[in-house]
Amino acid sequence: MFRFRKWRIYQEARILRLNIRRELIPKLPNSERFNLVSQIQRAVDSVILNIAEGSYRKSDKDFAHFLNQSLTSLYEFVAILDLLLDSGYVNIKDYESFNLKAEDLARQISAFSKALRK
Repeated sequence: MFRFRKWRIYQEARILRLNIRRELIPKLPNSERFNLVSQIQRAVDSVILNIAEGSYRKSDKDFAHFLNQSLTSLYEFVAILDLLLDSGYVNIKDYESFNLKAEDLARQISAFSKALRK
């Protein structure tokens, strides 16, 4: 019934979210709990939720719009990752690891969206 659960982009987004919550967020200072941590959580949750919400849309064009929203939320996470590096909250290894995961997911979402528009 919920077709989005079968899609790789949905599964990969869930894995990214779990990794962020387990590996990245615990390393951040409490002073960022209501600022950057909250923003990270909202952005990454939005990636997943827009895939799910869009999957029920009646037209591929409408669904592609939600995939675009998902992608923009992922871009927001990447910008936050830049801020975390600039602030010294993450090391270069963690930064590069999460950046690569985000790039891979972005490619997948973009390809899916492009296929819908054809």
